[in-house]
Amino acid sequence: MIELLSPAGSPESVIAAVQNGADAVYLGLGDFNARRGAKNFTDEEFRKAMRYCRVRGCKVYVTLNTLVGDREMEAAVDAARLASDEGADGLIVQDLGMSAAIRRALPDIPLHASTQMSIHNLAGVEAAAEMGMTRAVLARELSLEQIKFITKHASIETEVFVHGALCFCHSGQCYMSALIGRRSGNRGACAQPCRMQYSLGGRMDDYPLSLKDSCLVDRLQELEDAGVACLKIEGRMKRPEYTAIVTEIYAKALKEHRKPTREEMSTLEQAFSRDGFTQGYFNGDKKDMFGVRGEPERETEKLFTAARRNYAEGEARRVPVHFYTVCETDQPIRAIAFDDDGHRAVAEGPVPEEAKRQGLTETYLTDQMIKTGGTPYQVVENRAKVDRGLFLPAAAINELRRNLISQLSEARAEAPHRRSLPLPPPPRGAQNVLDPKRIYQVRTADQLSEELAELKPDYLYVPALVMADDYERIRPFVDRGTVPVAVLPRVITDDELPIVYRALEKLFSFGVNEALIGNLGQIVMARKAGMKVRGDFGLNMFNSYSLDVLREAGFLSATASFELRLSQIRDLRKPLPVEAIVYGRLPLMISDQCIIKNSAGRCSCQNPAQMSDRMGSVFPVVQDFGCRNVIYNAHKLYLADKQEDIFAAGLWGARLMFTTETTREVVEVAKGYMGQSNYKPNVLTRGLYYRGVD
Repeated sequence: MIELLSPAGSPESVIAAVQNGADAVYLGLGDFNARRGAKNFTDEEFRKAMRYCRVRGCKVYVTLNTLVGDREMEAAVDAARLASDEGADGLIVQDLGMSAAIRRALPDIPLHASTQMSIHNLAGVEAAAEMGMTRAVLARELSLEQIKFITKHASIETEVFVHGALCFCHSGQCYMSALIGRRSGNRGACAQPCRMQYSLGGRMDDYPLSLKDSCLVDRLQELEDAGVACLKIEGRMKRPEYTAIVTEIYAKALKEHRKPTREEMSTLEQAFSRDGFTQGYFNGDKKDMFGVRGEPERETEKLFTAARRNYAEGEARRVPVHFYTVCETDQPIRAIAFDDDGHRAVAEGPVPEEAKRQGLTETYLTDQMIKTGGTPYQVVENRAKVDRGLFLPAAAINELRRNLISQLSEARAEAPHRRSLPLPPPPRGAQNVLDPKRIYQVRTADQLSEELAELKPDYLYVPALVMADDYERIRPFVDRGTVPVAVLPRVITDDELPIVYRALEKLFSFGVNEALIGNLGQIVMARKAGMKVRGDFGLNMFNSYSLDVLREAGFLSATASFELRLSQIRDLRKPLPVEAIVYGRLPLMISDQCIIKNSAGRCSCQNPAQMSDRMGSVFPVVQDFGCRNVIYNAHKLYLADKQEDIFAAGLWGARLMFTTETTREVVEVAKGYMGQSNYKPNVLTRGLYYRGVD
C-alpha cells in the first residue's frame, strides 16, 4: 500500500503524526537538515522518538539534506551513524559527497534522494539509483503525466509532495536567501525571500514570488495508480496541530479510497493556506498559483485545540496482536503474544492455587487479557487453555498481561543490526594551479564578437541551443584555439530532452564534444550525444568528497559552489580540476513560473523584466529554456582586483559569466580581468567568497 509520510519538526509532532495515521514521519537531526529553523531533535529526543514510532509500526526517515563542508563531514556522518544505529528506516540526503561517505561508512541504511537534488526526469532518478539511492523525491514542479512516466520506468521508488508549501524556485537551485542575506537554503537556513514583497514593471505587484500551498488530497488514487511509493506532506516548520489535522484527513482519504468531504477541505484550508490551494504544477496549468498567508482566525485556534486534545489523550494508533494463555495445574501461568511482523513475547506468572469456589474459566481469562486500553495494542486473537478448579487473583493476571506487553514492546523497539564502518578518508588532491584557464560564458549570441574572440579565452561556454542555432558565431573563437562547451539548461523534463539532444547531436557534428551540465539527469544524454562532461554550479559542489564523486563519474572538471568562501575552495582536496565563477550576475532562482509574462501581461521573452525589492535593488529576470525564468542578482560579482586571491585558490579555471551585459560590456569586462581595461561595475559585490553563509 502507498505510504503516507508526515512532517515532524518536534517530538510533539511525532506523536501528532503517528496518532493520526501516518505510515512514516520525517525529522531532522542537528544542523544537517533543510529545516534548521524547526525545533528538530536532540540525540536523546531522537532515541525516544525512534522507540515510540517502532513500537507503533511507524517508519522514521531522517533528513540530512543539506550541503556540508569538508570540516563538517565527520559530524554529518556521525549524525547518520546515530540514525542508523537507532534503526531509522532511511536517510534523506542532498549532498553528493556526504551521500557517498555515508554509503561507505553505513552500507546497510537506505538512502533517499532529497527533492534538493533537483530530480525532475527519469535519468535523474536512474542517476540517483546508481549512487545507491532506493527512493527519489521528485521535483514539485512535475505534472501527473510526468510523474507517471518517471515512476513507470524507474528502477527505484518515487516519492511525491502532496500537500504544503511550494518554493518559487526549483529545490536545490535557490541561492537568493544566501546571496542576499547569507542564509543558505541549501544549508537549511532559508529566509524565504519568495514570501517578501516586490514590484514588477514599475508597479507594486505585492507578492509575485509567493505561491499557494499545494493540495492533492482529491488526487491520491491517481498517484497510487501511477505506482508512486510515498505521498509526502510538507510542514516541519509548522505546529504539531497542523501535522495532526492534515495527516488525519489524508490518512482517512487513503484508507477509505475516497475524495475529501467539503468539511475536510474547509478544515485543511483553515489549518493553513495562502489564499486557498493550488494543483497548478500537477495539472500542467501554471495560472492562478499565487497567494499569501492571511492572519490566522480565532476558529483556527479552536481547531488546533481540538486536534491537540485528540492526539494527547491516549492511544489512537493500535497494533494488532495475538494472545494465547495457558493455565495448568502445578505449572506457572504462561502467555504468548505475537504481532503480524514476526515479533514474539513470552511471559509467565505464579502457579495457580486450587479454587475454593468457582475456578478460572477460559472466558474469564481472555476477558482479563484483552484489557489493553491505554497501550499501543489491540488484541485481534485471544485464546486460552485452562485446567478446571484453579484460581489466580486478577492482579496476577493483570501483571502477566503487562509483562507480556512490555516484552513485546521491547521486541518491537529493538533496532536492526547494521554495519558501522569508519568515515572514508578524504580523496587525494591534485597540485594547485597557478594560472587558471580563462573561461567566458555568454547567455546570448549577440554577446559574441570578433573582438571578444581576439582575446583568445581558453574555453567558451554557450547555451547548447544558442550555439546550435548560430554556430557561425563560434567559429572565430575555435579558429583562435578556444574550446567551445555547450551549456545545458539546468532543468530539462523528459518531454524536453529530445530538443536538447538534437542540439547536442548537431553540435557534435560541428566538432563540439564537451558539455557543461548542472544536473545529474543530464549525464547520460550528453554522453549519448558524444559529449564529455563538465560540472556546472547547479550540482552544488561543496566539499572534496563531492568532487571525488564527479571524478569517479568521469567528469573533466567541476564548478565550486559560489556559496563557499575562497579559503574553503583553496582548501578543497581537488581530485579533479575545479573552476569558480569570478564575475557576473549570479543566478538567484530558476522557476517554472514566467515572471516576464506576469509583468508584461504577455509573452515577451526577448525583453528581460525588472523586479525590485523594498530596498530598491533591481533584479533582472530573463527567459530560460522551457519558458522558465531565471532571476539574477541585482549586483555583479566582481573580483578583477582580487586576482591574487583567485590564484591562491588553486583553481583550474576562472569563469566570467555574462548575463545582461551588452556586446561592448562583455569585451570591456574581459579586458579588465586581463589588465587591459579599467572597467568596473557601478554597483558590485564580492558574493559570498569572503563572507560565507550560515
